[in-house]
Amino acid sequence: MTGWEQKTDAELLSRIQEGSHLAFAALVRRHSGQFYRLAYRFTRQQTEAEDIVQDAFIKLWAHPGLWRPGANVKFTTWFYRIIVNRCLDSAKKKKPIALPDEMQIADARPSQEQEAIFSETQRKLEKEIAALPARQRTALNLCFHEELSNQEAADIMGVKLKALQSLLMRAKTTLKETMRP
Repeated sequence: MTGWEQKTDAELLSRIQEGSHLAFAALVRRHSGQFYRLAYRFTRQQTEAEDIVQDAFIKLWAHPGLWRPGANVKFTTWFYRIIVNRCLDSAKKKKPIALPDEMQIADARPSQEQEAIFSETQRKLEKEIAALPARQRTALNLCFHEELSNQEAADIMGVKLKALQSLLMRAKTTLKETMRP
């Protein structure tokens, strides 16, 4: 099985297009964690984030020709865009629920760890990030939480680099203003 792990994403996707279950499993193992983290940052719900990633991978398995290697787009950049779009669609479908200030944001870690990790400042920051417009929140999540370059994030969002930088600047400015004591 280690042979599959050494193949590039493009090689795996080529084999997936031929119907290889092993190539698909290797691709899912390689990338599901990073895509889950992104979906979780949007949804803040473990089950919903898992569903979004699972549905996206199932769609890839059902329609592997959607990714075109000749388009000069890395698989991860292309798939990040799919995950972001699914997260945004999911957010549109449900009404936002106001969280009480004292309520901790759900996480996949045990609640004892949550208490140690999430201080009052962190909870307020998360609440303020969630209140940002969707495009600003997406830019922040991709650049800071997923640690993608600004260019990669711009490609995923389908915007120019300058537009992404503007989104980040507006998000930072808003957060600085709302986080003042």
